[in-house]
Order: sequence, then C-alpha cells, then structure tokens
Amino acid sequence: MCRELESLPITCLERAKELKALFRSFLQKPDLSIISHSHKTDKIRLNMDEPLKWRQSFENLLSNQHGLCLFRAFLVSEFSEENIAFYLACEDYRTTKPSSKLSAKAKKIYEEFVCSDAPREVNLDHETKAITKKNLERPSQSCFSLAQDKIYTLMEKDCYPRFLKSITYLEISRQVKAG
Repeated sequence: MCRELESLPITCLERAKELKALFRSFLQKPDLSIISHSHKTDKIRLNMDEPLKWRQSFENLLSNQHGLCLFRAFLVSEFSEENIAFYLACEDYRTTKPSSKLSAKAKKIYEEFVCSDAPREVNLDHETKAITKKNLERPSQSCFSLAQDKIYTLMEKDCYPRFLKSITYLEISRQVKAG
C-alpha cells in the first residue's frame, strides 16, 4: 500500500490530508459554525439546515458545497474518492464550451478514470467502457453520460447510504438536532 501512496502526486496526498482535517473539524466544533478556512475569510458558516437536507437526497448532498466536501472526505477515508472525482470531471467536461478542447479533455478523463489500468480507474462494466471508448471517436458533451450515470448510481446506492451512517454525519446531525 505504501508504494501505491508514493505513486500519487503530492497534491493528491495533501488534498487528502486537508479533507481528513476538514472531516475531523466537523466533529470538533460544537456549534458547527466554523468548518474550514477560505482565502477570503477565516471562517465559513454552515447553515444548520444543510446537514438535514443532505439526508433528503443524494442530489441535495452533491449540490451543496459543504456536503460535497464532506462526502468527498468520506470517500477519501474509504479509498473510493475516484468516483466523485470522475463524476465532477464529467460535470466539468459537459460544460466545456470551445469544442476544440473537448477531444483533449475527453482523452484525459478516459485515461485517468476509464481505461484499463487507469491510475484512478472507476468501477464500470466492460460494455460501458466500450461505449465510452467509441464515443471518444467523435467527442461531444455527452460522450461520458452513460459512464457518469453508472458512477452516480453506484455512489447513490452504495456510498451515500454508508455516508449517512458514518460517525461524522451522525454526529453533525445530532448536533444540529440538539442545537
């Protein structure tokens, strides 16, 4: 395992440490008002309704900046952060405007997440990989749609329920209900 960690870029390891620290900060702050720092201010406020909305739907969790950050930290702790990284890369790809950039971006996403032996390979069936590879012949904003939908469903059905049962989320929910 240590060899695998050594092969990761230092920025990935630093980001994992930051997310782990953020994950811990949720539990250490009794009023949940300070969860991390930003470049503009030293404090970011967490709306007390946010953690309760995250439980309502996976979409609510992903559409909330703090929820997404906490979910990502949870996935890092479970060694499955590549799923959310792929999902977000696809979201970014779908909004790429100059079509001249699509091919290069598509190739990068495919090589990082989809192809066999990719450094951050996501769990996709052979058929989905084949369709995605075929889509790269003529890149469009939707060439990763099928793969992205599969990973979204995987996270929604598998990771999201585990996140809702995680110690960190349960503690945040308890504090919100008590506060």
